[in-house]
Amino acid sequence: MQDIDKDTPALGATEAAPEPAAEPAAAQPEVMPSLEEMLKAAELKAEEHHDAWLRAKAEGENIRRRAQEDIAKAGKFAAEKFAAELLAVKDSLEAALATQEQDSAALRSGVELTLRQLVAAFEKSHVKELNPLDQKFDPHQHQAISQVEADGEPNRVVNVLQKGYALHERILRPALVVVSKGKPA
Repeated sequence: MQDIDKDTPALGATEAAPEPAAEPAAAQPEVMPSLEEMLKAAELKAEEHHDAWLRAKAEGENIRRRAQEDIAKAGKFAAEKFAAELLAVKDSLEAALATQEQDSAALRSGVELTLRQLVAAFEKSHVKELNPLDQKFDPHQHQAISQVEADGEPNRVVNVLQKGYALHERILRPALVVVSKGKPA
């Protein structure tokens, strides 16, 4: 008899199919998480969202509070720059009053210097003088005290009793004026 090699298949024998390899994990059917696991995951997610909402709410309240503080400070210290400019004017006036013996020329030059300081402070703070002599009457900028008959066009300012002032186009004080009216024919 022939020796049969154990590694060689016998004649007429069919080859056996190799054993299938273990299927990858993705191909295995997924196991549905239990209701408890799903509930716990949902609770964790809800807690994260609640925490984020609380933080956003606190941040919004902080922004609102800071804005209110900024508005309060702006209102409280709005005149700070202008007030600092006026200190030099006050100092000049006090110096003029402190001097006992002055002649009128020295006093006049001191007052003129003080006026220039005041005008410079107004310019730096955007306070504009309104002197509407010979301009058309504007009820938004002028306050008419009376009307007089005058030559020329009616509703013209013929006399300024008190100058007006504006701050950045906002009227601080209207000019007090006398307005012309047409002469009767």
